[in-house]
Amino acid sequence: MTLQERLAQPRALLAPGIYDALSALMAEQAGFEALYLSGASIAYTRLGRSDVGLTTATEVAETLARITERVSTPVIVDADTGFGNALNVQRTVRAFERAGAAMVQLEDQTFPKRCGHLQGKTVEPVQAMCGKLRAALDARHSSHTLVLARTDALAVEGLDAALDRAEAYLACGVDALFVEALRTPQQMQAACARFAHRIPLLANMVEGGHTPVSSAAVLGDLGFRIVIFPGGTARAVAHTLGGYYASLKAHGTTEPWRQQMLDFDGLNGVIGTPELLALGQRYDEGSSGTKGGG
Repeated sequence: MTLQERLAQPRALLAPGIYDALSALMAEQAGFEALYLSGASIAYTRLGRSDVGLTTATEVAETLARITERVSTPVIVDADTGFGNALNVQRTVRAFERAGAAMVQLEDQTFPKRCGHLQGKTVEPVQAMCGKLRAALDARHSSHTLVLARTDALAVEGLDAALDRAEAYLACGVDALFVEALRTPQQMQAACARFAHRIPLLANMVEGGHTPVSSAAVLGDLGFRIVIFPGGTARAVAHTLGGYYASLKAHGTTEPWRQQMLDFDGLNGVIGTPELLALGQRYDEGSSGTKGGG
């Protein structure tokens, strides 16, 4: 099933955050129907830095390609501002499409952008963003590569302006909308009332962020069609690593932590080492077969 077909269903689509092939593989094994690759998670894990526009399009595309080579679950990928003007957006969309993106998200912040739940954001003019969105739609080779338009205007211009921006982006022909950092249930209801019956609307759940955190079922009842928990994975991993390293430093051994970790065989089972070795053995056994003639 394509992402487009899945979004045609009334049930909200829950997409967990991922940041590399291992996190994507484990999310796929858990049964999720879509995955979300955020620029923030790439900054956290590849750079050990904050989400303040430090990642590049190349770094995101490389990360995405490694993920889609390993898993078949559709990936929604965060393209930030498109990494430049409309021409840069076209190059970004083509690169992400080649890397296997099912949906490319573009936002209307100025560059360098920052996390949607940090203070101090600025947004570019509506017409400039509309030009970028039209460029993105023209750049994709397949209509199955979806384009998601995000507005960060709520914190800068207020709710009404943010909804009006989303309306303008909808008119460009995008496939989904994302009004970032809605702050109250009333604001979430207002966004759904205006758009949910017309286009898939995304809800962004950030632990400790501005938007009230709810379940996918509750958000689906409100009208949201896509629910993401983009940074929760990196926060959970950071919390776990903090405990693991503290224990190892204190005890000089991993023994006190053994019940909270996979052993050697357990991890190899997750990543499919036995199957990979069996595949290699099959090719080794076939190496003595007939050779192609000239």
